[in-house]
Amino acid sequence: MKPKPPVPLWRWLIWCTILVAALFVFYVVFTPFWMATRALAWLADFRARRRPGYRPPVRT
Repeated sequence: MKPKPPVPLWRWLIWCTILVAALFVFYVVFTPFWMATRALAWLADFRARRRPGYRPPVRT
């Protein structure tokens, strides 16, 4: 069994470029969007609980 040849530089550059783009999309685009939707859901639930006659959607 002979050893594998080294990975060409252009493949490392493509890999790093795709990785940087994916990290940017995840941390800069998706995370703030997810946090904003969770904050809006929390606010809607908080406001609903303050209304008279509120019944929780799930009973424990």
